[in-house]
Amino acid sequence: MGISNPYDDIPGTFVFDVERARRGYHLNMFCMSLMKPENREEFKADQRATLDKWPMTEAQKQVILDRDWNGMLEQGGNIYFTAKIAATDGLSFQQIAAMMSGVPQPVYAKMMLDGGRPVEGNRSKSEWENNG
Repeated sequence: MGISNPYDDIPGTFVFDVERARRGYHLNMFCMSLMKPENREEFKADQRATLDKWPMTEAQKQVILDRDWNGMLEQGGNIYFTAKIAATDGLSFQQIAAMMSGVPQPVYAKMMLDGGRPVEGNRSKSEWENNG
């Protein structure tokens, strides 16, 4: 799988561009619907039935059901919209960012307070291929 955009080479994230916005439109609209208490209650009561009301792909529905936060971004989700699912689950933005980073929340918080993830080894996927 080749790199189609220079930013596709950035490890650990998916850039929310026009293509992802287009692909994730219904996923993101579902997330925004969770701003209403009645929609949050419906979703908590039967997540699958609620998701089936939306014209999302099966892959999009599955990443939501799995709470695969990085998968939601890959499927076109916008982090600020998908955070509505986290809030519905009682999770903070910092908690889901830690999950997305693959570290416990206290480790993530310390990493951010210390200036973020180190640059070494995190500049590009092609660096991994050339050095690995």
